[in-house]
Amino acid sequence: MTALLISNVILWVIVLALVLVVLALSRQIGVLYERVAPMGALTMDKGPQVGDAAPVMELQDLRGRAVSVGVAGPRSQLIFFMSPTCPVCKKLLPILKSIQGSEGQWVDIVLASDGEMPEHLAFYQKAQLDAFPYVLSTQLGMGFQISKLPYAVLIDEQGVVRGKGLVNSREQLESLFTAKDLGVASAQEYLAGDSGMKQVQVSRKENVNALAG
Repeated sequence: MTALLISNVILWVIVLALVLVVLALSRQIGVLYERVAPMGALTMDKGPQVGDAAPVMELQDLRGRAVSVGVAGPRSQLIFFMSPTCPVCKKLLPILKSIQGSEGQWVDIVLASDGEMPEHLAFYQKAQLDAFPYVLSTQLGMGFQISKLPYAVLIDEQGVVRGKGLVNSREQLESLFTAKDLGVASAQEYLAGDSGMKQVQVSRKENVNALAG
């Protein structure tokens, strides 16, 4: 009986020790999360720079609709350069649909690629991308000097480039919007020693959660 009691006491001591270890690790993870800033879109040093006027182009999408790029207007424009054979691009398509719901009051999303029409039209239909203009234009890619995918460019209402970079996640896409809100060239530029970027990102996440609810 005594041996059983002692073993139970030892077992509870071990359990409590493990609980304390887990709590300590959780705290350290939280501290690390606060110290490590979220990675924004990776800006490349090619093409029009942030603050430059975007190339003005008049294009047509896969359905024959006119698509103007770089033209001043009432709404901003997010150009998402992609390819049907790019796995990361495909992963981001549902995210773009979600962003269109949460940010659609001020920005239009345009999908951009190049190649043969039949392949892209089949992909467009299979992926149910009817909500987006989808343009095939080598000229557009060359105008922004796109060399890697997926790549996004945010153009404001005056036709000025407000953000650009390689994007692999929702956070990186939204970092372009946040940079525009804060009037900086990139998330990396602002994140050094300031919490404003995190506050704006939290606000966007709350808006997305509210829409989802």
